[in-house]
Amino acid sequence: MKEYNDQINELINDFSFFENWEDKYQYLIDLGRNVPAMSEELKIDENKLKGCQSVVYFSNSFNSDGSITYMATSDAAIVQGLIALMLKVYSGKKPQEILDININFLEKIGLDEHLSPTRKNGLSSLISSIKNAAKLKLI
Repeated sequence: MKEYNDQINELINDFSFFENWEDKYQYLIDLGRNVPAMSEELKIDENKLKGCQSVVYFSNSFNSDGSITYMATSDAAIVQGLIALMLKVYSGKKPQEILDININFLEKIGLDEHLSPTRKNGLSSLISSIKNAAKLKLI
C-alpha cells in the first residue's frame, strides 16, 4: 500500500520545488485563487466553521457514485489556499478513502511548522468537518 494518494504526492512535489516559505505561501495563495466559487445560498451560519479566526464556510454533497464533493471558501487568502489543498486531497473520494488518508503529509510539506496557532486550529476544524461528513455517510 502506498503511503499517499496521487494528489498528495503531487502536492509534496509541488511544495518541494520552492526554496523558501515566502514562495510556498505565494503558491498556497495561488492555489486558493483556483478554488471553485461557493454558491451564495451555502454561505449561511450553520455552514460556518467553528474554530477559525477567518470566516470559513464549508459544505458537502453526496454523489450518486458514493463519493463526497466538498465545497469551502474563506475571506483570507492563506486560508483559501489551505482550503484548496484540502479540497484537492479529499473532494471526490468515497467515505472510506477519505478516512484512510494519512494527514501527516502536512508535515512533509512543512505546513505544520509554518502556520500560526489560529490557522492550525482552523485547519484542524476543516479536516474534522471533512472526516465527520465521511463518517456520517458510512453510518
